[in-house]
Amino acid sequence: MLKIEKLAGIDIGSNAIRLLVANVITYKNNEHPSFKKSALVRVPIRLGADTFLKGSISEENKNRLVKALEAFKLLMEVHGVQNYYACATSAMREAKNGKEVVQEIFEKTAVKINLIDGKKEAAIIFSTDLTNIIENDKSYVYVDVGGGSTEITIFSNGKIINSKSFKIGTVRLLNKQKSFKEVWEQMEVWIKANTQKLHKPILIGSGGNINKLFKLSGKPIGKPLSLIYMKAQYHFLKKMSFEERISELDLNPDRADVIIPATKIYLSAMKWSKAKKIYVPKIGLADGIVKSLYFKNI
Repeated sequence: MLKIEKLAGIDIGSNAIRLLVANVITYKNNEHPSFKKSALVRVPIRLGADTFLKGSISEENKNRLVKALEAFKLLMEVHGVQNYYACATSAMREAKNGKEVVQEIFEKTAVKINLIDGKKEAAIIFSTDLTNIIENDKSYVYVDVGGGSTEITIFSNGKIINSKSFKIGTVRLLNKQKSFKEVWEQMEVWIKANTQKLHKPILIGSGGNINKLFKLSGKPIGKPLSLIYMKAQYHFLKKMSFEERISELDLNPDRADVIIPATKIYLSAMKWSKAKKIYVPKIGLADGIVKSLYFKNI
């Protein structure tokens, strides 16, 4: 007997917000459901540009956010979504008026937004299926780069060794905050300290920018990107102008600027951990939300 459940995840990030609607398909006597993407909508509302520069969400972006979530709610109704979970990460969490914005959005749209910290964000993303990549006898450094923060989880022999969230993200780096240098050094020290005893660790990268880098590489799905490729791509992107990245690489304007600081973070994590390759599974916070909803562990 076939059973189909419609679930949705809303990810309100520092660079963009996303709605993922998925069909969860289960068969009789089959404990492993199939998760099929039904719709994915991304809206580039750069909340981090408000929070990291001015400390609060602007009236303009608050209104854009309200309209986007009204649209998301209607789309979920049209798709017949049975359950959803919406969460906001560093930009909304750190904004002085973040809680007020969340309350206003609920009053106007009935969409409940959960403010989550970096560790919970990493745990939700980590709940996605990585079994096609992870081998129990190897060590991995999982790096998720967002607009406001970078979540890093280190695991070896099938077990999590350590996990930490750093206030380093693509939008923060674009804004050239004075405090980022200190956090950057802290991240370097932490990665080196937690990987020095690991044998040939492998990076796993998640986030929109590493997905775009992987697509640009032309590599088949499941194959890793090398450290050499990441270095070459970083220098290649830096030489191009913002306009050239849009016209020649077909990048969206809200991706064409943040892709360089994102590449720098992944490349640095590879150097500090001495990893020679990075796998790029197509997973993200919205995917993790849907799976966590289904397994009732969110």
